[in-house]
Amino acid sequence: MMKKDILVIHTGGTISMMEDEQTGAVSPGKENPLSVQTSIVSSLANLSVVEAFHLPSPHITPLHMQQLKEIIEEKFQEKPFHGVVITHGTDTLEETAYFLDLTLSLPISIVVTGAMRSSNEIGADGLYNLISSVRVAADDKSMNKGVLVVLNDEIHSAKNVTKTHTSNVSTFQSPQYGPIGIVTKRGVLFHHQPTSNEHYEVCDISKRVTLIKAYAGMDSGLLRAIKDLQYDGVVIEALGQGNLPPETVTGIEELLEANIPVVLVSRCFNGIVQDIYGYSGGGKQLKEKGVIFSNGLNGQKARIKLVVALSQILDMKELEAIFKN
Repeated sequence: MMKKDILVIHTGGTISMMEDEQTGAVSPGKENPLSVQTSIVSSLANLSVVEAFHLPSPHITPLHMQQLKEIIEEKFQEKPFHGVVITHGTDTLEETAYFLDLTLSLPISIVVTGAMRSSNEIGADGLYNLISSVRVAADDKSMNKGVLVVLNDEIHSAKNVTKTHTSNVSTFQSPQYGPIGIVTKRGVLFHHQPTSNEHYEVCDISKRVTLIKAYAGMDSGLLRAIKDLQYDGVVIEALGQGNLPPETVTGIEELLEANIPVVLVSRCFNGIVQDIYGYSGGGKQLKEKGVIFSNGLNGQKARIKLVVALSQILDMKELEAIFKN
């Protein structure tokens, strides 16, 4: 079988770091160890390697995500390839994957991977995850499934996957949905796939969108501060099915009056927000006031989606329609 052409883009993260034997501190070195290890993967595909960044994932911003999108598009125009594998730190991996899922529209497989253990730790998982990801990217069955996240022998959709444990190698899970496939010794197996794909043309990702979590006794102070700081949008991880303490209602009203969109998700990691409760601060009241209810996204991904959506200068009704998907 002819080997596929795969573009590998390194961005940094634990997968490219080393542990100091004296102090135990994990940090980037002068050279990405994966640059050497990539030669081991060359038997699986014809690899082209790009060192985009060498950054810990807490340093990644939407500007870096946009640069990754542009690198992929430019490289594909120069010479088409079958798939892309992006190595990335795990802390913000799901946000980069989801940004690319929303903004890239190419007829190729796109896989994002990382590691929970640095390259010289016992049980390092980086090289194994890279090999699995190249195998997935080179498999024809991975086409037209959106951006995929591959770690620990599992294949997840960018929309549903999230980091669930601070240090466990099986940290990436898709609450409610589970992985859409697995990587085995003999092949790549998919057992279901996303029912729809979204794509948005990104014009400007400089919009300032913040993310806050609701809590018992919350008032409008933080919401007023967001308004005074002239943010372009806010995502709130609300209580339960989409409810807020009553003292937040005036702050919500002031944000909406200032034409600052407010998107609601749940701080629960299962279920979706709905306009059910009619009391003060309840979801029904908030929906009637103009708060946008997101269909199942977690807070960090709803924020990415709002940044992308606001790049098109959409009005509130258009934003509401986008978040129903």
